[in-house]
Amino acid sequence: MSTTYSTIPFLDLKSQYTAIREEIHAAIQEVIEECAFASGPAVAAFETAFARYCGVQHCIGVNSGTSALHLALLACGVGPGDEVITIPMTFVATAWAISYVGARPVFVDIELQTYTMDAQQVERAITPRTRALLPVHLYGQTADLRPLLDICERHGLVLIEDAAQAHGAEYYGARAGGVGRVGCFSFYPGKNLGAYGEGGAITTNDDIIAARVRILRDHAQSAKYRHEEVGFNYRMDGIQGAVLGVKLRHLDTWNAARRQVATRYQVLLRETALVLPGEAAGRRSVWHLYVVRHPERDLLQQALTEAGIGSGLHYPIPVHLQPAYDHLGYRPGDFPVAEQVARECLSLPMYAELSQGQQSYIAQALKQAFAE
Repeated sequence: MSTTYSTIPFLDLKSQYTAIREEIHAAIQEVIEECAFASGPAVAAFETAFARYCGVQHCIGVNSGTSALHLALLACGVGPGDEVITIPMTFVATAWAISYVGARPVFVDIELQTYTMDAQQVERAITPRTRALLPVHLYGQTADLRPLLDICERHGLVLIEDAAQAHGAEYYGARAGGVGRVGCFSFYPGKNLGAYGEGGAITTNDDIIAARVRILRDHAQSAKYRHEEVGFNYRMDGIQGAVLGVKLRHLDTWNAARRQVATRYQVLLRETALVLPGEAAGRRSVWHLYVVRHPERDLLQQALTEAGIGSGLHYPIPVHLQPAYDHLGYRPGDFPVAEQVARECLSLPMYAELSQGQQSYIAQALKQAFAE
């Protein structure tokens, strides 16, 4: 290969931090000087800004994306004995939240093009116990929400968006987190909009849901030291609110840069044997991950590692085949598309700061692997 790099990380948070260092330090310093560490003004300001960004009335900051999903289900009235339909090709936290409220995860397969919920399979999975649909906006692209909303209307269900990987993604012009009854976001550091620790948020236009989530996240206090029900310590801390407030101002620029990175990958890799990701009509991805597929995925990943290139697997074991969910009774072959994607998926380096030279080197390494 003509140009070499000692290493190309899968994710380069240091480069992002370096570019906004002064803004970040000033925002954190303000929180420290105000001693507003648990919730506080920085969190409130971020909530207002992120609600406006998503085009919704309410944003409630919490301590993780998992907590956001948990509280969203509770606030929508999902509980013991209920069923929630979701997909097996996701991070396991999607299913954890369903289990936390005592409900049962019911899986349907994914579309092979987008890796998101196959709406054509949903209605056959509905039973009298079904209370909600929980589609996942995987890898930065939204699920096909219009048919899912129609299904919810016909069957009296709630649509909750798992938008943990889709900050700023659009569905026919509407931002992720603003289409369903509730949207749930993670601000884990590696996300397009990432905190400097854990963080999450719920977005909604429903005043009642917003009010309940605000109470539940703070020990279910309806007034100080008055607790009407069992609550949770799910508050977002002040420093994370400050960091996210700074980063939100840069999010659209970073997402645009990710789109450029994705476009370059499409050109560099189009003549390889890799199955490249696509963007469905009406959807605008923010390319949280750039996931290619190939039956010899493990050999390709080994070749990248030997070339000093980081990569990832998102996700190699579908949720329905996780040992923790053996009791649901699913077996290999139940969801063939998700299982195929899990076997073949390979996440290449993807971040706004990834250079053209680095991408060329990655493409050369993959082509060399195929040649060998």
